[in-house]
Amino acid sequence: MMTIQAHGISDGRSIKHRNRHGGTPLLIAALVAIIGVLGMLMVDHGPWSKPKVQPAASANYSTTGEAARAAGAKVMPTEPKTPIEPDPPGPKPAQPANPSTP
Repeated sequence: MMTIQAHGISDGRSIKHRNRHGGTPLLIAALVAIIGVLGMLMVDHGPWSKPKVQPAASANYSTTGEAARAAGAKVMPTEPKTPIEPDPPGPKPAQPANPSTP
């Protein structure tokens, strides 16, 4: 009679002495992830990325049109929009095409 045993479980070796491989790729992946997160934090929150807020009193123009005219652009009104779908020719759907006389 033949017995099947799992390797390393019932052959008398303890868990500490098992021969496991594969920790190196996990360590490299963890280091790459940590370096990536630290890099993103440094780029997003570094001293060079602080917003430069100006008070409203220091703005040169109060509207986009004024700024465009000051830059030399010709500001013209937009053309009226065309209807999405034109009215179809013929009678409206509520009217019968050939009215019947009683």
